Amino acid sequence: MMNKEEFVTLYEKFLEGNCTAEEIERLQSHHDEEILLAEELPDPDDTKRLYLVLKEKLRNSIPDQAAYAGKRNLQWLKIAAIFLVIISAAMYIMFLQKPAAIKPADVAKTKTSKIIPGGNKAYLTTAGGNVITLDGLKNGLLAAQNGININKVKDGLLQYSKINNISTSNAVSDYHTITIPRGGQYQLVLSDGTKVWLNSASTLRYPVSFTKNERTVQLTGEAYFEVAKDRTKPFRVNVNDLDVKVLGTHFNIMAYKDENVIKTTLLEGSVQLTAHHKKVMLKPGEQGRLGYGSETIDVTAVDTEEAVAWKEGYFVFDNEDIHTIMKRISRWYDVEVVFPPNFKRANFGGTVSRFKDVAQVLKSLELTGSVHFEIKERRIIVKP
Repeated sequence: MMNKEEFVTLYEKFLEGNCTAEEIERLQSHHDEEILLAEELPDPDDTKRLYLVLKEKLRNSIPDQAAYAGKRNLQWLKIAAIFLVIISAAMYIMFLQKPAAIKPADVAKTKTSKIIPGGNKAYLTTAGGNVITLDGLKNGLLAAQNGININKVKDGLLQYSKINNISTSNAVSDYHTITIPRGGQYQLVLSDGTKVWLNSASTLRYPVSFTKNERTVQLTGEAYFEVAKDRTKPFRVNVNDLDVKVLGTHFNIMAYKDENVIKTTLLEGSVQLTAHHKKVMLKPGEQGRLGYGSETIDVTAVDTEEAVAWKEGYFVFDNEDIHTIMKRISRWYDVEVVFPPNFKRANFGGTVSRFKDVAQVLKSLELTGSVHFEIKERRIIVKP
């Protein structure tokens, strides 16, 4: 029989996938694992962590039928399933051994509620002023208007498409507005085929169909555009004092009112920026910056992947100020952020998934040792 130290060493080796066939057989024939685990891991959080790790490893071991082909895979699945049962039993034993001094009601008062990441949320305001909540609405046709079908294609995607054999060139188009709340995101396909990804706390006003010589929309917040090419109809985005003109291209605009600058980042094609009668052309890999109250557009080379990381589900911080970082976290998780007076500024770099619990995101920032956080309900307090 293995002693505790031998079992733990072999068990860790097993989790890393480095066990030989003989070592797996030793684990498989051992019957005292639950006792050893309970002795080695008195903290239920540690046991739960191992349970989740092993469960994830087991899940990832079953991608398709081919995964069952090898004898080694079958051994892995068998031993992993046994350990899941064992660790579950250990967790149950620990639960029974917990002192009953604290009641569930007391725990609820002291525990911080989990703050989950944002998701697909949006409101559509029609020309008549009707407001439609898109999240939770069934997929399918919402309306047909001016030769255009309006469909919720799937969760997080609203599409405007032309009805066959119906001309829209002479129609007087109504305007719709899509509003993304804090903690939301949504994708939109306009009637010309242009694709738009909208970030949290953003709005886009646009015609149901583009009937004039130009395609013009108005944006507040942040959006990524993949503009359908049409040389006869330039595409324009109006953002406060900035006008963005394109024919067919991919670009991102960040224009939140609580930021001190409007950033236009070009990934593909060409873009003309106009502000205060001054024009600037952007090339792929460049970013145009217009400060609020400024009449000058500054152009710099940037990492375009960083600018559109939000669209791919990531926060990317490149030596960014903590105040700017917390604004992004505040919008996505729909939380309030509080800084103490005279908080010393600090810059951070790194990449983290936007779909993690906010506590995990904050923990990655705390690893630097220069900032700490306290979560109280939906308020994040920043501490030195």
